Amino acid sequence: MSNRTNRRIFLQSAAAAATPMMASAEPASGAPGPNFLWLTWEDIGPHLHCTGDEYSTTPNFDRLAKRGCVYTNAWASAPVCAPARTAIVTGVSPTSTGAEHMRSMTRMPADWKMFPGYLRDAGYYCTNNGKEDYNLEKPEGTWDVTQGGNGGPAVFNPASGHWRNRKPGQPFFAVFNNMTTHESQIFKSAQNKNIVHDPAKARVPAFQPDVPEVRRDWAQYHDLLAAEDAQHEARLDELEADGLLEDTIIVVTSDHGCGMPRYKRFPYDSGLHVPMIVIFPDKYKHLAPKDYVAGGKSDRLIGTIDLGPTMLSLAGIKPPAFQQGQAFAGIYQKPPREYLFGFRGRMDERYDMMRSTRDKRFMYIRNYNPHKIYGQHVTYMWSLPSTPVWEQMYKDGKLKPPQTYFWETKPPEELYDLHADPDEVNNLAGSAQHTATLARFRKAHHAHELEVRDLGLLPEGEIHARARDSAPYEMGQDPKRFPVERILAAADLASSLQPGVTARLRRAMQDPDNAVRYWGVMGVLMRGADEVQAARAALEKTLADSSPYVRIAAAEALGRYGTAQDVEKVVPLLVALADAPKNNSFIAIQALNAIDALGKKAAPWKKEILAAAAVDPKSPERVKTEYTQKLLDRMAVTL
Repeated sequence: MSNRTNRRIFLQSAAAAATPMMASAEPASGAPGPNFLWLTWEDIGPHLHCTGDEYSTTPNFDRLAKRGCVYTNAWASAPVCAPARTAIVTGVSPTSTGAEHMRSMTRMPADWKMFPGYLRDAGYYCTNNGKEDYNLEKPEGTWDVTQGGNGGPAVFNPASGHWRNRKPGQPFFAVFNNMTTHESQIFKSAQNKNIVHDPAKARVPAFQPDVPEVRRDWAQYHDLLAAEDAQHEARLDELEADGLLEDTIIVVTSDHGCGMPRYKRFPYDSGLHVPMIVIFPDKYKHLAPKDYVAGGKSDRLIGTIDLGPTMLSLAGIKPPAFQQGQAFAGIYQKPPREYLFGFRGRMDERYDMMRSTRDKRFMYIRNYNPHKIYGQHVTYMWSLPSTPVWEQMYKDGKLKPPQTYFWETKPPEELYDLHADPDEVNNLAGSAQHTATLARFRKAHHAHELEVRDLGLLPEGEIHARARDSAPYEMGQDPKRFPVERILAAADLASSLQPGVTARLRRAMQDPDNAVRYWGVMGVLMRGADEVQAARAALEKTLADSSPYVRIAAAEALGRYGTAQDVEKVVPLLVALADAPKNNSFIAIQALNAIDALGKKAAPWKKEILAAAAVDPKSPERVKTEYTQKLLDRMAVTL
């Protein structure tokens, strides 16, 4: 009988005998630490058959789920890979470490480690097979073997980063991740003549148009899930062949949600919700949480930010105090969460700021850039066959709400009942029946912003400028360098779109702190033409502000809503700031976005704009070239 057949019999019999497992305050006396196997998918939501997707074909994970517990309310911190993976490996929100922006790069405080480093200190053999893609410099000694890198995807070689290379009897933590289900693999749907899942049977969410391109993308995505299901099966066969099933705690999850448009990159439940299956063998069932039901499901709120602290807790290691993630199992487990939190920062070449909070039923979003549409043009996302089709249908007037929402500006707040409205299209923020719920979520969001001391309230380059030679996290903890209460108050006022606050915005524009001044100017920009005229004198003064980010915001406001003479004044200013080596990549990206927002008004300066130098050799490797060039390439077509 094959290993695979033996293991399937084992899983089925274990599932039949399973009963809810109670947590214990202490590990079993004298028991060695458990092994940990992570089977990590890329860019998938809870679209496995065992998580309720009847269209899905994932038989291996269905069998695995019968032995473990399916957690139905698991969330990533960010809806895109680099910040999401950064949160996982540190147990700290990237909004605290200055690492929230896609493919950014900064550093942690010198005395911190990524959580595998603490496992290694305790004697574990730690391997990462596949992608790293962290936004923080990785300390020496994080992994014994890793094939990942901070440039993005890595070659998947299961023979190299494998537990079988450890010392005899050494406990291990092994991560296996490959690119099979990555968004980029959906790009192939238009050319794929052999799609297995019938596009006609795909479920199209309410916010997407029901057209062949969307259905083919969904079918391709589910074909990828089936392929990944088969690939991860090999790791389980190896675990059984090595006699390690009863010694290993298994975690199945994804870095963030589904790779489809308005899923990936957007901190809705659709972009943050991930599948999660956790399997405790009998040997370690005393370490499982109370809500663990083998062969069943739990609606406990779990963030992927909680995974690192949980692995440490299961290994008998007290999670360090700086970790904001909470252990949900092991001897240091915390009570269940009341809320989960997510965010959106810069997505490749486009800036945005969204913050999300959910409990078991409701989803709240605070939009800090409500003047921007959701569907900003991100070059990578437009490689999905369905994205340009969806956009063109909107431009042609062929869509009706809610399919139109993605191409329109945002409300300051969004509130959704996930039970009644799982596609998140019926915004209840203005509902009289939900006033108390909205107030509760506002309070939870505000408290979280202050607790994590959200550095995303600063323009990206300002994070690095204020941190100087220290880690951004350390800067963020210093009230003198980062007065978060004042900056948050300015951001809340600016993005509220509340009318009649011109005098307050003017005062903010005169504040000693340049981030408060930035939000004062942004408040004028967000309110449009009438507010720009009301605050014209103050805006004109800020064109000479010491902060380039204040100058950029003021120039965009006057360029979009001012006179022809204003345009002639501000475009050359923005072009000068768009020169990356003369400034830096962060300033250049911000300036190029402002120019792009002017649209055809900037066309007379097209030659000068496209001549801007895109590469700043002083900027971090991960931002110094790609995003400035993508913006220039875009404007070469649109101007």
